[in-house]
Amino acid sequence: MTRINTNVSSMIAQNVLGRNNKNLGVALERLSTGLRINRGKDDPAGLIASEALRSEKAGLNAAIGNAERSEQVVNIAEGGLQEVSNLLTELQGLITTSANSAGLSTEEKQANQLQIDSILQTIDRVSGATEFQGSKLLNGNFDYQTTGVAAGVTDFEVRGAKLDGTNNLAVDAIVTLSAQQAGLYLSLGGGIVDLTAATDSFVFEVAGSKGSREFQFASGATLAQVTAAVNSFTDVTGIVASAATAGVVLRSKEFGSNEFTEVTVVDDGNIAAGDGIHVMSTTDFDVIRTAAASTFALATNGVRDEGQDIEGSINGLTGVGVGKTLSVNSDFLDVAFTLNTATSQGLGAVAAFTITGGGADFQLASEVSIAGKVSLGIGDLSSRKLGESSLGFLDDLAAGKSFNVVDGANLDTAQEIVSKAINQVSSTRGRLGAFQKNVVGATQRSLSTALENITAAESVIRDADFAAETAALTRNQVLVSASTNVLALSNQSPQNVLQLLG
Repeated sequence: MTRINTNVSSMIAQNVLGRNNKNLGVALERLSTGLRINRGKDDPAGLIASEALRSEKAGLNAAIGNAERSEQVVNIAEGGLQEVSNLLTELQGLITTSANSAGLSTEEKQANQLQIDSILQTIDRVSGATEFQGSKLLNGNFDYQTTGVAAGVTDFEVRGAKLDGTNNLAVDAIVTLSAQQAGLYLSLGGGIVDLTAATDSFVFEVAGSKGSREFQFASGATLAQVTAAVNSFTDVTGIVASAATAGVVLRSKEFGSNEFTEVTVVDDGNIAAGDGIHVMSTTDFDVIRTAAASTFALATNGVRDEGQDIEGSINGLTGVGVGKTLSVNSDFLDVAFTLNTATSQGLGAVAAFTITGGGADFQLASEVSIAGKVSLGIGDLSSRKLGESSLGFLDDLAAGKSFNVVDGANLDTAQEIVSKAINQVSSTRGRLGAFQKNVVGATQRSLSTALENITAAESVIRDADFAAETAALTRNQVLVSASTNVLALSNQSPQNVLQLLG
């Protein structure tokens, strides 16, 4: 059957040619862009997945940049801390030199004081000048703001705290074990050392965490004389003596498990009164145990008592106690605070303080959330802040202040203040170093690995397979060429009707 009004063959050829041209266009587009998915219709599900992966890649790249930036911030802070540390070391030497008072003239002491004043001024200048893009790093700009500090808290440090930006963070502790000194009670039976004979001597050795000293008393020595003799060597032994009703209490100057008090009787002098050496109660240091731990005659090998560290929890986390200081270190809260004697020896809750803001926040994860943020506190490292309230602060060493070297008074305390300041600076450097090594370094490696894997996953979904697309291009080119020829033939077929018309 032959018709000319409708060329069905031509229509079929046009349809096939159109599809082949479309497939050829897709192959050319993929090869020219390098992508398998160029628009949603190419693969709707694949497009959704690849866009999500692209978003993750952008976040990871930004987080890697944040980590690199945070490391530079810490490097600048570390440079300032290094200089402060060097100045403190030099300051320690000047104090030791100035303590040699018999070998120094007044002019030399004044020269040393000038150097000390210069060092203190330089420390203040460094702490105020160390900055990153205008942000001061060591002047307390990145310290945490607190309020409501309890009366029982003598010193505290907030090294890290994650705040959500709206709520304050209350730091609450529960003391479960009290801090104690190490102590012994020498029961002498009265207000004097009562020996059998006037020629006898009561000889005993007192030892503490700093060292030991031997003491000798004749019959008739008063409790005041015994305590005065022991206290004159507190810096040597670390032991403080106080008179009791019928004896002498010897206790460590400091609190904690590193402290101890030991009494070894060398010669009891045939003491006529008193029942020996008592230890103190572990739950209440002011209470003397009724039964003696040893008589004086049997104490030749020594009687020893050890101190006790505070124990407790902070915000539901088990704390670490050292003496009267309780601390906790977690990814959400890193604080330490020291309690006064009464509070550290009372069991129960302590509302230490409330953190209201501050700190240096570093976003080290691709997702912006409190879990992906690392917070650090960098305190004020000026001379008026280095030290502690119980000892004094570094600026107390300046001319005209309490511990200046010209007056030569309390240089031992001055050295303790400098040692405390050195420990504070070293602790800050250690925290920043740990942040660089264990947080920033590990984060960079982790983020780089994640970026590599996510990029590979996105490539599998979205990138074109050039081998497959080249084969598709060749196939579609052949089909387009064939379809074009067939269309030409189908368009010519109606002309055959002319032969029927003769």
